[in-house]
Amino acid sequence: MSLRRSAQAGLPAGVAGVALQLQQAGLWPWGGYLGALCVGLLLVGWLWWRLLSGCAVLGRGRVGAALGLVVVITAGLLTGFGLTGVRAVHFAAGALQPGLQGLDIEVTGRVASLPQRTSLGERFELAVETATRNGHPVPLPGLLHLSWFRGAGPGVAPAAAERPGPNLFAGERWRFTVRLRSPHGDANPHGFDRERWLWEQGVGATGYVRDGPRDPRPQRLGRTRWHPVEAARQWVSERIEQRVDDGRSAGVLAALVVGEQSAIERADWDLYRSTGVAHLMSISGLHVTMFAWLATALIGGLWRRLARVWPGALLAVPTPLAAGLGGVALAAAYALFSGWGVPSQRTVVMLAVVVGLRLSGRHWPWPAVWLLAMVAVLLLDPWALLQPGFWLSFVAVGILFATDPGRRTARQAADDGARPQRALRAGGALLREQAVVTVALAPLSLLLFGQFSVVGLLANLLAIPWVTLVITPLAMLGVALSPLWDAAALAVQWLGVGLQWLAQWPWASIHRAIPPAPLALAAVLGGALLVLRLPWALRGAGLLLVWPALLWTPARPAPGQFELLALDVGQGSAVLVRTAGHSLLYDTGPRYSPESDAGQRIVVPVLRALGERPDAVVVSHRDSDHAGGSVAVQTAWPQARWLSSFDRDPQRRCLAGQRWHWDGVDFELLHPTPEHYAPDGSGRLSSNAMSCVLRVSGAGQSAWLSGDLDAERETRLALARPELRASVLLAPHHGSRTSSSPVLLNTLQPRWVLVQSGYRNRFDHPAATVLERYRQRGIRWVNSPDCGAARWHSAEPDVVHCHREEHRRYWHHRPVPDAPLPAREEGAIAPGSGGAD
Repeated sequence: MSLRRSAQAGLPAGVAGVALQLQQAGLWPWGGYLGALCVGLLLVGWLWWRLLSGCAVLGRGRVGAALGLVVVITAGLLTGFGLTGVRAVHFAAGALQPGLQGLDIEVTGRVASLPQRTSLGERFELAVETATRNGHPVPLPGLLHLSWFRGAGPGVAPAAAERPGPNLFAGERWRFTVRLRSPHGDANPHGFDRERWLWEQGVGATGYVRDGPRDPRPQRLGRTRWHPVEAARQWVSERIEQRVDDGRSAGVLAALVVGEQSAIERADWDLYRSTGVAHLMSISGLHVTMFAWLATALIGGLWRRLARVWPGALLAVPTPLAAGLGGVALAAAYALFSGWGVPSQRTVVMLAVVVGLRLSGRHWPWPAVWLLAMVAVLLLDPWALLQPGFWLSFVAVGILFATDPGRRTARQAADDGARPQRALRAGGALLREQAVVTVALAPLSLLLFGQFSVVGLLANLLAIPWVTLVITPLAMLGVALSPLWDAAALAVQWLGVGLQWLAQWPWASIHRAIPPAPLALAAVLGGALLVLRLPWALRGAGLLLVWPALLWTPARPAPGQFELLALDVGQGSAVLVRTAGHSLLYDTGPRYSPESDAGQRIVVPVLRALGERPDAVVVSHRDSDHAGGSVAVQTAWPQARWLSSFDRDPQRRCLAGQRWHWDGVDFELLHPTPEHYAPDGSGRLSSNAMSCVLRVSGAGQSAWLSGDLDAERETRLALARPELRASVLLAPHHGSRTSSSPVLLNTLQPRWVLVQSGYRNRFDHPAATVLERYRQRGIRWVNSPDCGAARWHSAEPDVVHCHREEHRRYWHHRPVPDAPLPAREEGAIAPGSGGAD
């Protein structure tokens, strides 16, 4: 086995080892990973010595070659697995101690990131230097993700919230009083894994700055020389914001220059995704490559001019060497300045390999270069393997390498001296290259996002040259000459007009249910076959591989059966009810901030990923934790029937006695009654007391959904309908002590209670008194912070499936129910509990 073949077998084995470790639900002791790493490195060293000495790995012949291949693969697997595991154990050892959650801790540290400003305050990362509580040192993770609200923190009084917080700058040293908690995120099918993202960023705890009237005032201790890149990025970002009046255009320019993708508004992200150009609105490999090419040409020209003054420079460092190394170095600097994302990392590594091989006079086959870049990125960040951008970037580059669309056209253009023909062929090469990438990545986009853009090819043909050759250069040159940002902003606005026009086309973007992994991987392979230079018979086989993923739909309940999926939306409510042919959404989740709500972030993406189009939406009442995502849901599915307790349209009001039947399943509204509405449609009762109560029954099982109904109304309903039972109960008012009355529980006699509440929420939901009522009656319960999305099926009434448990990974937060509770302070948050008793 040659050195090249060994590398080609060992590199993918190393990637497989990383992937295997990332599937673990829990971490081993560090000795297990260290042992695997040592064995893997010993095998790598021994293989290297054998191959360099010209010896066969394990003898000659087929048997020796086969055994050598096994050794190479084993070495790669053990090295990738062990190295990732050692790093994971090291990071986990510095996790926040559970007993420190919710306590006031005095922290001194440096602002280690570009602060993100929102309407509620600022978010930033703090590199911890010292931490004390009551004058005694306490151990904290090295990096914290903090929010500084315009007031003391979540739930402060409006008067306190009006006080603006100070402007933070990267590299500053501050002393804060903070309250922390372990990293925790929502856990939903096909949802964003915030806990993995925080782990990947090296964040060991999240929290907020205490800045209330009775808290010590935060102190700015001065600037430091730490984090100069982040400080420079912030300086440029703020200059763009000050110069460009249009906030939406300024956000796009900040994303293109300094990689601040959070500056782009959500509506614009939706537009870019629906037209397939979202990859252009961040620092992509295309941008880094263009920058490297310009830098190489500039350095080469300057070096040749320098030789006229100092001829010895060319003898010491030839022009190709100076231009190549300088171009890669400047491209790496640009990638670092722009946030060092996966596409930038991949491009810099590939540029370095290609330049190094070219300067050494060697030529490696593209799979070796491609795999080497992948391994290099994973050495820097193994958890990048789980990022959608990682696969989109590497699959796109791999497809372009494999199809090699530009080589033949480049040779023809070089042979033909006519400029119009060269331009025509170059345009044809660009068209074919974009078509290849669009077709090949469509199945992968379906797997990762549950959608792909039909107009993506046309949109990219317009947007790639416009963004790459006009907007990005103007935005970058604006750092030196700020009036150019005005021209760049105008170009962004023109691009938006064109993309809006494309997005309005029928079927501009197709949403499909995300297929299971085997079908999805087959579809990705089929997409690759469709664009490779192969006989058309094999390309037809690629279409056969893609088609099942496009036609796949998730299994639905049988006729007469129904299913509940209580989404994990934090401190709020959103429940999907599915029958054999219909679906209903009960509540739309909370509003998190003026810029964000659960409808945008969770409900709409999850339902689309599951292939759901709600036929009806019931919003229990107007409180923002139940109705906060209504606008996003209505926009996504305007055809759905809408019912609520606060609509002025009589046809869209919840009224007791309304009933309908879907697929053998009965839906009945029990509250409110017509007497509870005033003539203008407003409620005569409090918002909570107006909650729509929905009962779903079928196959001998039933579910009870009652929003935030209070104990008095619960008792009246239970006494009025004593024959009613419920197999599963959505905990009224998130388990508040003002609901889940004994009369209701005694009447319904549920087997399960699904509690939807926020992790360590300030309301102490679910209340200890309510949980005790459940325990006394033998009622099992799950809480969304510990369970994630909870799925209950009428065909399995004794089982609740918890998404967090079924898809657990070692970076996911685990509750510590036996940990002693910290002494309660004003505003302190009690640890949440959950699970069945």
